[in-house]
Amino acid sequence: MEVIPVRSLTDSELLALSKDRRAALDLAEMKAIQNYFTKEQRDPTDVEFETIAQTWSEHCGHKTFKAKVTIDDRRQTASSDGQLSVVDSLIKTYLKSATDKINAPWVISAFVDNAGIIDFDDEYEISFKAETHNHPSAIEPFGGANTGVGGVIRDVIGVSAKPIANTDVLCFGPQDLNPDTLPEGVLHPRRIQSGVVAGVQDYGNKIGIPTVNGAILYDEGYTANPLVFCGCVGLAPKGKHVRTPRTGDRVIVLGGRTGRDGLRGATFFFHDHGCTDR
Repeated sequence: MEVIPVRSLTDSELLALSKDRRAALDLAEMKAIQNYFTKEQRDPTDVEFETIAQTWSEHCGHKTFKAKVTIDDRRQTASSDGQLSVVDSLIKTYLKSATDKINAPWVISAFVDNAGIIDFDDEYEISFKAETHNHPSAIEPFGGANTGVGGVIRDVIGVSAKPIANTDVLCFGPQDLNPDTLPEGVLHPRRIQSGVVAGVQDYGNKIGIPTVNGAILYDEGYTANPLVFCGCVGLAPKGKHVRTPRTGDRVIVLGGRTGRDGLRGATFFFHDHGCTDR
């Protein structure tokens, strides 16, 4: 076990620690960690620090979508007719509110679990999850798309459903783009497309889940950052997704160790109430 001394660090040292350990936490977040462990009169272990960094990451916490966004559309003239407004969470204000307003009777669960659940027939319900792996795919096309597919399959399993099909929408820059016009550090769209398509194909094929539909679109706007929308559909008997853990539940842990490339392993849990019909 490694203990990470944070209580005595200066602001610059806190930022250096975040960078060195690839935590991607800003100064306010690092100081929140420092203040907490100062009150606890101890320093965090490496596992505690990594857990906080993961939980507070953009990928897991969706900090941008949940943040308060200030919109200033006031014109810098004497006849200003704009205004200053604040949106408290893009997710709640636009995405979730639209679902709540429609209030479809066949929506069993939305925005509260690993995947959405909708009614299907008298015997089954359907789960669906989609996520984007845009920037990871721009950096490492195969791995970015591969883990995107794996993530949605995991989330469908997380709502007690059996994954039965994948769906993907992919957007890339022009394939005939002149390499000399690429911004520094950006992979060519041909390289990104070949890696993303291979990553999508690899994950589903290896565990026997077919990609049943999707689309591929091209536009210059996707040159530096492709859009990689990964989706998975699951099937489950009605009402079998148990949400309340109880003493005596069986807990199953799945995942892999951190790879030689330094990337962290993926682990997830699900529990079983011991029902014989699951």
